[in-house]
Amino acid sequence: MMRTRPSALWPLTIAGATLLTVAGAASGEVIQARLIGYEETPAVSSPGSGSFTARIDRSGTQIEYTLQYDGLQGRPFMAHIHFGQRRVAGGISVWLCGNPEDGGTGPMGTPRCPVPGGTVSGVINAASVIGPAGQLIAPTELSELIDAIRAGVTYANVHTTAASGGVPGGEIRGQIRGRDNDHGHDH
Repeated sequence: MMRTRPSALWPLTIAGATLLTVAGAASGEVIQARLIGYEETPAVSSPGSGSFTARIDRSGTQIEYTLQYDGLQGRPFMAHIHFGQRRVAGGISVWLCGNPEDGGTGPMGTPRCPVPGGTVSGVINAASVIGPAGQLIAPTELSELIDAIRAGVTYANVHTTAASGGVPGGEIRGQIRGRDNDHGHDH
């Protein structure tokens, strides 16, 4: 009877893990943001928090994203990627989710925002980009949005009913940055 020693499998396990890691890295560029109330403009004292994680595909033709949030004081009704540097309110580039019954009417095909919290995922392509034209990003200019993301001048945020009255910017926000490039300085 032939026995395989566990140590004999170790190099295969390492090689397999390396191949998976290389394949994952080859599929695109990972971007992310940590969303909290203190990052809003003006700052909001909210117990809520969230995360935005996405992958820009190698061809630059789509961004697959996941937005997660919980603990919000108000009912979430829309979330976006905005074009703006830290501590500046910028225009909307892309809708991440929206609930029309609460005033969050995004373009056709916009996923619903989970209430009271949860996770929503989707795909951003050129048709998803709505601007902001006033900041020289025209509708469908996905490459311009990707350039802005790489420059560290975009943020994700979640708007809720708690923040819509006196605080129009939203309840939680986070500057988007690359996994290895800390443009946002979330400190």
